[in-house]
Parts: sequence; C-alpha cells; structure tokens
Amino acid sequence: MHFLLSNDDGYQAPGLAALAEVLTDLGKVTVVAPDRDRSGASNSLTLDAPLYVKQDNRGFYYVNGTPTDCVHLAVTGLLDEEPNMVISGINSGANMGDDVLYSGTVAAAMEGRFLERPSIAFSLAAVRPDDYSSAVIVAKKIVQSIMEKPLGDVLLNVNIPNVEYEKIDGFVTTRLGSRHKAAPAQEAFDPKGRKVYWVGPVGAEQDAGEGTDFHAVRSNKVSITPLQIDLTRHELLQTMNDWIEVMK
Repeated sequence: MHFLLSNDDGYQAPGLAALAEVLTDLGKVTVVAPDRDRSGASNSLTLDAPLYVKQDNRGFYYVNGTPTDCVHLAVTGLLDEEPNMVISGINSGANMGDDVLYSGTVAAAMEGRFLERPSIAFSLAAVRPDDYSSAVIVAKKIVQSIMEKPLGDVLLNVNIPNVEYEKIDGFVTTRLGSRHKAAPAQEAFDPKGRKVYWVGPVGAEQDAGEGTDFHAVRSNKVSITPLQIDLTRHELLQTMNDWIEVMK
C-alpha cells in the first residue's frame, strides 16, 4: 500500500509528522505538503505561477502552493509510483459542518477523490494541540479498516476529540452539522494608519444535535462523515424546471 500524505498546516506541522510515522507500519508513505500554513485555502489551484518542489532531510516534499496543488501535482506528475490512498492531516483544529467548504485539509482529500483514490481527512478538535498520540491511534485504526474492507472511491471526513484514547467513546457515522453565520469582519489599522480588516470568527454551532459531527465530538466520539462531490440540490430540479417553463 502506498499512502500519499498532505495537509494544510504545512510540511513542518507536528500532526503530519505523527501521521507519517504511524502509517509506515502499514505501507509506503510519501509526503507532499504546502511549504507554509495554507489553512482556509479550500480547493484552490495555483494557475498563475509555477510550482516549485523541494525536499527536506526527512524526505518530505514541500510545495509553494495549496493543499490541492500538492495532491494534484503528486498524483499527476511528481511521483514515479502513484499512491493507492490519499490521506490529509492530522489537522490542528476541527473541520466540521460548514468548515469543510473552506478547509484545505478536506480539500486535499477531496482532490484525491477527484483523482479516483480513496481519501480521508483527519482533524483533531483542539486549537494548537501538543499531543497527537490518541489521534494517530484513531487514524491507524480507520486506515487499517479501509485496507481490510475497502469502501471504493470513498471520501471521509474524520474529526477526533482531543482526549486520551481511553476516554474516546467509540466511532460513529455522522452527517455535517452547520453553524450560525460568521461574526462580522474586524476593522483595524496598520502601522501606517491604513484601514485593514480581519475576517471574523466562525459562527457558533447551529445544527449540532444528535447525528451531527458536532454532537459526536462533543460526546468524545470519533466522527466519521462520508462526503460526496455532487453539490446539486436534487429535490429542487423539478421546481426549477417548472420555473423555467414559466419564463418561456
């Protein structure tokens, strides 16, 4: 088994190193990650500049691009041997509910799915965690399970509670919850007196009841959400057809 690892926290992130180390027990590991923190990059591709690839003393490749750039480049041109599975993370901070639309962590896994590889995004629900020991046990168990019982070209978003492994209360399949709208942008001034803005904090949990990723992690359960690429709102198709007929 050949694993391609990436993330959005950058190639020096401790969560990436911890994941790479534990997965060497299961197969070959290749890391291709951004050269710096690209959190919030979503599915963006760099189309207006060349991508440069360098390698550190661990053998990790790092790229001056987005998480999506890294996976796309790795699978379509950089590597002599294409990976069997794409894994993103372990991210510092959760990626639940609406967050998945902005997350570079999820986007890296999604690019793997676009390229027809089973893909997983792992996130640890803690701001700047200093201990990934529980998260790597969870990640290894899930990867092993997929190896033993493949799910096809699956895309999984996994969020892990920030507790000791013994305190994790199982694994559950969940759906994405949702948040209230984000807080307003914060106005400030730079040292030269020019007005600048900081994007405001994410909104509080809104749809976060039982069955959602928010509820699972809050209950110390590992949340596993299967994602799909198709964003079509299928139940509106007939309504839209009727609407279009009126315009004719």
